[in-house]
Order: sequence, then C-alpha cells, then structure tokens
Amino acid sequence: MYKHLNPALLAASAAIICLSSCLKVDEIGLNNSGGPALPGSNEKKEKVEFEITVTRDGEVIPRSKIATKGGVDVGDNYATMDTDRPIGVVGMDFYTHEVLIDNERAQSTGDTYTGWFNPDMWKGRDKIAMSAYYPYVEGVKYEDDNSAYSIPFAINDVDAGPLVSKTVEQAIDRINLIPFEFQHITNDIGFTLQDVTSDPQLQGLIHIRKVTATNVASAGVFLNNMGANLGLWRRQGYFRDVVVFEGDAKLEMEENFVGRDRLVPRMSESSRYYSVPDEIRPGKQCVLVEYDVEAFTIGGFTYSALTGQVARFMLYNVIPGNVFEYGKQYTFHLGLDTGDIYQSISFSASVSDWETHIYEDNNVF
Repeated sequence: MYKHLNPALLAASAAIICLSSCLKVDEIGLNNSGGPALPGSNEKKEKVEFEITVTRDGEVIPRSKIATKGGVDVGDNYATMDTDRPIGVVGMDFYTHEVLIDNERAQSTGDTYTGWFNPDMWKGRDKIAMSAYYPYVEGVKYEDDNSAYSIPFAINDVDAGPLVSKTVEQAIDRINLIPFEFQHITNDIGFTLQDVTSDPQLQGLIHIRKVTATNVASAGVFLNNMGANLGLWRRQGYFRDVVVFEGDAKLEMEENFVGRDRLVPRMSESSRYYSVPDEIRPGKQCVLVEYDVEAFTIGGFTYSALTGQVARFMLYNVIPGNVFEYGKQYTFHLGLDTGDIYQSISFSASVSDWETHIYEDNNVF
C-alpha cells in the first residue's frame, strides 16, 4: 500500500516518462556483474548515460463541472519511481528478432541513469529494437511463441508501480541517442468517503475504523510485445487484501479522500495502492468499511451506540465492462447513511490516466 503525491486534484492525463541516452562516455573492461573487469579480462562495454525528462499531457476539469456523486473528479497522480531500483533494458535485431540486449540494468547515478552495453552485441547489425521497464527484475525472457518479452513482477515490484516503455527502433549508427517513453501498466486505486445522511439530526454520528480492499491482484507476468507496442498481463493468480485505512475518523458531510489513518481533503495526502489489472467478478472484489455509530436521540427515542459494523461495497458492475484497464487510475466514492445504516446508498467510481514524475528524494511522499 502506497501513498502517492498528486499535486493537482482535477486533471485527466496521460502518463509519460522519457528516458534518453545523451552521452557515450567511454569504454572500460567489465566483469559479468557490470563492474570493473578483473586484470586480464578482454570484455569491453560502453558506458551510456540516460538523461531523465518528464512530459505532461492533460486536461483540467473544473470542479463546477463535476457531479457530487459519480463525477470524474480525478486528477494528476504523481507515481513514485524509486531511483535506488534500476530499470531493465532489452533489445533485439529489428529484422531477425535475435536477442541482442538480454535484460541489462541501468542504474540511477543522480540526475541520470547509467547502463553498460557490449558494442559487439550489435556489431554488423543495421537496426535495433529496444525497450525498457521499471523496476528491474530477474527472470525476464523472450518468448518465441508469444513474440514478446515476459516480465515477472512480484508483489514488491507491483508495489513500486511498474512502467514499460514503448519500443524504440534505432539505426545502429545512432545508438548514442535512445529515447524511452514509459507508460503505466498497473492500476492506481484509492477511495473517498462521505456521510450522505439526509436527516440533519442524524448527521455526524459515524466513525470510520478500517477500510480494506479485498482480492487485489498483486503479482503477475507482463508480456511486452515490442514489435506491436502492445502488452498484456498474464496473472499468476496471487491475490491479497489491502488495508487502506485504520484509525478513528468521523465521517463528514463533505467528501474526503481516505488517508492512511485519517480522512483528508486532498488526493496528495491520501492512501492509495497499485494493483495488476483484473477482471471483476460477482462476489469476489469488494471494499469493506468498518465503522461505529454514536448513540443518539430522535423523536423521543434513544438509540444505543453501535460498534464494529461493516459495510460491504461490491465492485461488480461499478467499473464499465467489469475490467480494470491498465494504466488507469480509479477513485471509488463511498457513502454511508445513518438512517439506513446497514447498507450503502452511494457507490461509484471515477477513472483517468495518470501522470508520472520521478523524485530523487522519496522522502517527499
């Protein structure tokens, strides 16, 4: 479960990171791990630095155009890219599909990423197709049957917010300039909560204790079809429950985002998580909201306090087509009514693309 930085609340945007190699520095001997070669080693690799830039493409949606319930009130989501974790680079001969770059690392070195490549890999070739992904993982391989690279992302990799670049087709004589345009391949999910009680005498009595998303797809293999710039998830079937909130927060009449231990007014402070895109099935995925209700008196009758109540919000038929689309951000809007406390009366979702930014200092989150 991660909290992401979202500096603008109301924008729908396409997520892009551009990585471009800007300088071929030198040639030195290396060992197989990418470090300096042992004495007597003849292996040579070229050092390539990747300069990071960020592009943005979004439409700002004024709040005046957003409905109280079910509106597209989504915004920029600045996903983290932990610079302590390397990116992976793969490449093949453009014409023969022979693997030339087999899951090589490129590591952040401050303002740039640095990778080491043996120029003999593409010697005598005419054109190379290259792609990159984040974060680097072991076990990446090219599958002839699928004509795609398979990238196995475990739970901690999915929690990092995986990215995969579009394929770059580059002539060998221009190998010193390789721009990588990254796209999100997971979903970014969060929630809002609101007291939707219509009777003023019953408002402000609900306390949220815990919010849990169930059956969250959290690991899988992504197939990166480099030739067609397409990809799809081949899930491994690992699902878990994600606790988004735990604490004691009074539900307000104003809609608030769900934070880690409190309700917050801005998405930038909210608690969100990444998931592998999944099909939504009847009775499977849901959101559990545990809450208490204060004692109250109305019409001469006193009602005792309630504790440990649970509202179950099923996701089936909430998302169009009942399929999470990868690269999309989803914000679910949940409402509770004291007058009809054992069932929710408001549940909707909003969807958008999201933007990505790379932060060298992850303490900002």
